[in-house]
Formats: sequence, structure tokens, C-alpha cells
Amino acid sequence: MFFGTTDEALSLFGFGTDSFVEVLSGIGIAHMVMRMQKTEVVQHDKFERQALRITGIAFYILTAGLVIGAALSIYHGSMPTTTLPGIVIAVLSILTMYILYYYKLKVGKALNSAPIISDAKCTKTCFYLSFILLGASLLYELFKIPYVDAIGSLGIAWYAYKEGKEAFEKVKENKLSCSDDCC
Repeated sequence: MFFGTTDEALSLFGFGTDSFVEVLSGIGIAHMVMRMQKTEVVQHDKFERQALRITGIAFYILTAGLVIGAALSIYHGSMPTTTLPGIVIAVLSILTMYILYYYKLKVGKALNSAPIISDAKCTKTCFYLSFILLGASLLYELFKIPYVDAIGSLGIAWYAYKEGKEAFEKVKENKLSCSDDCC
């Protein structure tokens, strides 16, 4: 978020916002996993619903941050001063986020836990955002294409909104276990 702010690189700022979302989601999942370690889970309960709500709220926070940032960037005609930090951070993130996503999904399926799978999808959003960050940063750094940061951020905002909505629908419909259609 620091480099995104100082370089006026919206996609990098959005990536930082996504990292914040990951932390919020992780707190909910960590609480649930610690609880599962202490006692056997016979049925899914309010703790898992709360973890899903935390993940859904986190996705909505990400969506709002990206949409507001894109609107302000376009309105003010803001262009990044450089996007080199975004390129470096995106490459590192792409290399790590896929591994995190894979193992979170594996654990979520093994535990039959929709909240952990939803958290894995939060990581998947970060993985996709890394590609958008890389693409936007490269396009801007090489060709100085205006508003490429804002456009990329709006694309990931749509995806984040969709995932947040799905998390809340699972809570509402009490679909707290995983089947192949949700993974």
C-alpha cells in the first residue's frame, strides 16, 4: 500500500488492500481451526458461519477500496510515477499465492469446511490480482497507457464482489460444507 500510495499506482494500492483482506479472512479461519483442534466438530455451527461472514465482509472491503480508488484515479487523472515496485511484488506474489491457494483448498476439502474454502478463494483473488497488477504495471511501465491501473482494479473488484456475495449466500442458505460445485 505504501508503494501504491507514493507512486500513485492504483493496482499496487489495490494489491495492498487485498493483503489487508487476507489478514481479516485469516483471523476468522485461524479462530475456527484452533477451535477445531480443541474439540471434534460434529456439526458446522455459528463459528463457521461467523468465519464466512468475516470472509464476505473482507471481500466487500476489497471491492469498495478498488472501486473508490479507480473512480478517484480516473476523476483526478492520476497516473503512476513508476510501476517497477508493482512488477517486482506481482512476480513474487504469483510465485507464492498459488501454493497457498492449493494447500488452503486441500485442507478445506479435507475438513469439509466452506469457510476454509472461502478463505482459499480469497487467496485465489490475491493470485488473480497479482496477474492484474503485473499486467497493469508492465503495460504502464512500457507504454504509459493511461488508466490501465484503474481498469485492472475494476476487473478484480467485480470478482471480489462476487466472492463476497457467495460467502454470504452460504451463510444464509446454511451451506457450510463443501461439495464439488463450490470448490
